[in-house]
Amino acid sequence: MEATVVKTGTEGKTWGGANKPLKASYGKLMLWIFLFSDSLTFTGFLVSYGLTRFRFADSWPIADEVFNHVPFFHSIEEPMIFVAFMTFLLIFSSVTMVLAVDAGARMKQKMVTLYLFLTLCGGLTFISSQAFEWSTFIKGGYGAIETKGGNILQFVDTEGERVSIHDFALADNSEREVHAKNKGLWYVGEPSTPTEVSFNQVKEGFLANDNILVRVQDKDEYGEHIILSREDSKAKFLEEGSLVVEGANLIHNEYGHRLFANYFFFITGFHGFHVSIGIMLLFTVFFNTIVGTYEKRKSYEMVEKVGLYWHFVDLVWVFVFTFFYLV
Repeated sequence: MEATVVKTGTEGKTWGGANKPLKASYGKLMLWIFLFSDSLTFTGFLVSYGLTRFRFADSWPIADEVFNHVPFFHSIEEPMIFVAFMTFLLIFSSVTMVLAVDAGARMKQKMVTLYLFLTLCGGLTFISSQAFEWSTFIKGGYGAIETKGGNILQFVDTEGERVSIHDFALADNSEREVHAKNKGLWYVGEPSTPTEVSFNQVKEGFLANDNILVRVQDKDEYGEHIILSREDSKAKFLEEGSLVVEGANLIHNEYGHRLFANYFFFITGFHGFHVSIGIMLLFTVFFNTIVGTYEKRKSYEMVEKVGLYWHFVDLVWVFVFTFFYLV
């Protein structure tokens, strides 16, 4: 029995396929699907952050007080200036990426090379800036005392200005034995955040300086942290003070609620991972452009696909910057 073959065109093909969806190639279409699924992941992270922040709104750290460091200008504290600079870098790199794609559509190899180089510079500077931001966040600025209940006590002067624990902690020349779990209580060890001063040094220095007040992580009706009177500060410190915290990690956080640090490391770290992948892709297409790979193919579609990924990374950062830093 002979099989029947239906011919649909003059070329005799059994099946020629339908029109391209959205007039996009297979690779570009798959990239759009990936970006859509990845956007749902970031959406879930930001929604979770928003719900957590709403739940602990009264004790959530104030971003302006946390992200106020500028590289090479350690004596200057300008809220959000450096983070705004990082945002500008990504927006600038997105513009140069658009110009690279446009130059590729016009088969201008030298122009594509130039704009890809500028995009690479923007991406590398951004990821370096994020590394500085992480190191500053981990190192800390003023230090604080963590209470037995896990809350944070910060220190201010009578004018309400922050005071570093190193400015008033009394020197202790005695040798301190490093506490280990096999000495004393088996479940108690050194705090995961290393400190240069002991709790007793901070305690003695605090009691010796009447102009030092305690600021708790709870806020008043104006959204400002509550500053206790001197008597209430002494009572709070002596009754609830537990250990010295400098900087932040996944367990302790001198800036306030520990979940703030967890979300910071996870969300910005996940975005930084995407930026790192984007930089590697940019370097690949930059090298291929130099050696003339796309000129031989008569198409710069790969540059366009990498550009779509880079624009996605930039757009995600705009949302992270808005909801994590500004709101």
